[in-house]
Amino acid sequence: MKIIVDASNVASFGKKKGSKAKLEYLLSTMNALEERYDDIIIIADASLKHNIDDKERYVELVENNIIEEVEAGSHADHIILNLAEKEHAKILSNDHFREFTNEFHDINHMRIPFSFENDKIVLKEPKKPKKVRNILQKICDEILLSFEKSRVDVYMGKNGLQFSPVNIAKEAIIRMDRFNQTNIETKIEGVISKIPMFGKVMDMIDNVETLAPHIIFVLVHPKNYKEAVKSAGNISITIKDRLHLDKTPLIAVRNDLYMKPDLFELNIIYSDEVLNDSPFNIEVIINVHDESFIKRNSRNIASTVAGRINSWKFPIVLIKPNLTLENPGDFDIHLIPKKRDQD
Repeated sequence: MKIIVDASNVASFGKKKGSKAKLEYLLSTMNALEERYDDIIIIADASLKHNIDDKERYVELVENNIIEEVEAGSHADHIILNLAEKEHAKILSNDHFREFTNEFHDINHMRIPFSFENDKIVLKEPKKPKKVRNILQKICDEILLSFEKSRVDVYMGKNGLQFSPVNIAKEAIIRMDRFNQTNIETKIEGVISKIPMFGKVMDMIDNVETLAPHIIFVLVHPKNYKEAVKSAGNISITIKDRLHLDKTPLIAVRNDLYMKPDLFELNIIYSDEVLNDSPFNIEVIINVHDESFIKRNSRNIASTVAGRINSWKFPIVLIKPNLTLENPGDFDIHLIPKKRDQD
């Protein structure tokens, strides 16, 4: 395990105006860390040699490459943070590095605070890693992008409308009416080009007007799931009566991780376009910090994907922790093709 020592900060612990930084603090720190860490890197500002209480011995440590001194004019803090992020190392420092918080995600988790008691260093615990915002949505984005690359149709509407059973019915009626009109015109044009007989064209128009029932995936936040399911029957009947459909559309409610509480989206397709099952299962390789949270939401991930790829059945979502993904928010996605039944 690797640790980077902010030498200037350690040597200056408790330093008062007019006093000098203490080399003994650095030596004590080096001895203590050797018992805990395999790799210790000590980085100091170029100015430290002018402010240390034992300059001769300090310069000797620099010349022997025990302490790495940055070039004059360089910022040791930025070098330390860059190296720590690159090497997944901890930083021994009481500096909060506030001027770099916009550039580096979770400095307080990287940083180990300390104090000295009788010239012996006391290491404190770093703060718990900061959670990455919207990690569930980011995982779903990556999964759906992978499905698109595999030529699976994906519904990407994410704006959301105000949730209520009445609003769901109204929006479905508007979209289905518009959708049907567009598809009727397209199908009639195709028929005319192939069958130049007026009677058969009119028969086709009648068939188009009584298309196979629609499937309406209602995408909601988990908070609104039960109410949406409870209202599904009334929503379906309202849509059928208003649009004069021969059959009621089927309402399939799905928990959707893109939806905020009290919002919904609709993914409306024809029944012959629905997939009986997802063509892929999903493997999410996740960092250990987010593992339990992602596992708790694995079914919601599966529900979100199913509702957006037009699948009746949920894909299986496997969550696997990986120690090489050390930072909160790190993950990889693998799609696993499902084996087709052998006849």
